[in-house]
Amino acid sequence: MTIKQDERITLLHGAGGQLMGELLARLLKRFTKTSVGGGLGLKELDDGAVIPLLGKNLVFTTDSHVVQPLFFPGGDIGRLAVAGTVNDLAVMGAQPLALSCGLVIPEGFPISELERILESMDRALEEAGAALITGDTKVLGHGELEGLIINTAGLGLAERVVTDAGLRAGDKILVTGTIGDHGMALLAHREGLGFETTLESDVAPINRLIARALEAGGEGITAMKDPTRGGLAACLNEMARKAGVGIMVHEGAIPMREEVRGLGELLGINPLEIANEGKAVIGVAPERAEAVLEALRSHPQGLRAALIGEATADYPGKVILVTEVGGKRFLENPIGDPVPRIC
Repeated sequence: MTIKQDERITLLHGAGGQLMGELLARLLKRFTKTSVGGGLGLKELDDGAVIPLLGKNLVFTTDSHVVQPLFFPGGDIGRLAVAGTVNDLAVMGAQPLALSCGLVIPEGFPISELERILESMDRALEEAGAALITGDTKVLGHGELEGLIINTAGLGLAERVVTDAGLRAGDKILVTGTIGDHGMALLAHREGLGFETTLESDVAPINRLIARALEAGGEGITAMKDPTRGGLAACLNEMARKAGVGIMVHEGAIPMREEVRGLGELLGINPLEIANEGKAVIGVAPERAEAVLEALRSHPQGLRAALIGEATADYPGKVILVTEVGGKRFLENPIGDPVPRIC
């Protein structure tokens, strides 16, 4: 599928899948300078940029958050904003230092709710060990904005930068926990599906979990990415395409809560295409995989970490899903996230 000249922006263009990738490829041509000092920049389309500075690796990222509803089981837009930015830094090998916060607020928004959101941000910053050091506020008139928009940018330092493009044939693929929790929990809450569920979003800063993995894996960790928009399917496809390797994933090895699986079957939505906000996908050299897996499982956020597959020289740029009954099929890059405004 390609973007036509007269095509207009749709929700799918911001959903992290194939259409978003095509749009970004087209728009990036408008910029001439996209990196600083020989570091990683916009053209790499990683989770952040890297600026070499005085012998260090300064990692910089930015994100905007438009989730509806603003409060959901397990979190809210404030916690989401902090976690999303911190995790983008973490999967590039950086520990977060500082964040900014830009608020776009509709006229008439309850100040008590705004305070509640900012207090949630502060608790998430405390978890991550980061500071909020600057910000901006804009207010729009009635009818100009639905809900609240939060933009956050983050700075971190990395001893060793890890990209999402470093997989090599033979590397093992790990996930740090159950897949699909955020998107399915938010969808169940938003749609008022009328049945009881204990499912909550996984939204959380995971930089301390990732630090434990990096300590155990060292240079054996070859690639990392957080499976947000487009879910695990989009994440794996991007990693395979960038590295020029195939990825073989075993369906039965992917950790997933029964509530997520059941809700997906009920609604006809593949949980592998749903956003996560507290998980990471990690590529690890085979000789370090067990050590990294053990390190992840030693942390409360990584208790259900699992080895789900491996990178291969076959089918470069493609992801093969080995089903629980032994068949094989391509796990396609989704056109977009099937549920809009969940991050």
